[in-house]
Amino acid sequence: MALTRRQREVFDVIREFIEANGYSPSLEEIGGTLGLSSVATVHKHITHLVEKGFVRRVWNQNRSIELAEDGRGKALDLPLVGTIAAGDPLEALSTIETITVPADMVAGKGRTFVLKIRGESMIGEQIREGDYVIIEERQVARDGETVVALVDGSDATLKRIYREGATVRLQPSHPTMAPIVVAADRVSVQGVVVGLIRKY
Repeated sequence: MALTRRQREVFDVIREFIEANGYSPSLEEIGGTLGLSSVATVHKHITHLVEKGFVRRVWNQNRSIELAEDGRGKALDLPLVGTIAAGDPLEALSTIETITVPADMVAGKGRTFVLKIRGESMIGEQIREGDYVIIEERQVARDGETVVALVDGSDATLKRIYREGATVRLQPSHPTMAPIVVAADRVSVQGVVVGLIRKY
């Protein structure tokens, strides 16, 4: 699961403190570094880091926070390059942001980026409005893969792709929505979905 900006800041403080000192910071030290006066707020952020697999608590120790050793604690900042429609095609909107994702969600060799979902056409795949999808940049996809497809060079949409002779069917996963069927030369694949992030 993704980290919020503040959770990422807390994680960075813990990691840097452990690297410098060989032991974990206290809640007060974390709060002092980030200008947080409430120890309860720091405790809440650490609880979220534990739940997301970035750190763990060692009981019966005064300084009880350790970085996770199973690989989930390793994180990458990926570019959040825009919003994509899971509905009718719309132009992807570029942004200048990053989003932190667990490193094990980025398994491919190609460039990887994040898009925010607008619309509900892929609800049957549990991809909802406001979710973030991790995309591996590729120009080729297998039939049935969920892709970022560009129609007529400008309208981006997220759908399952199927090649049917001279046409391409971009299939939603919603019972009331019809597929988009266009000539194959009007569609180009920009990338394939390799992960999903939902912020609560």
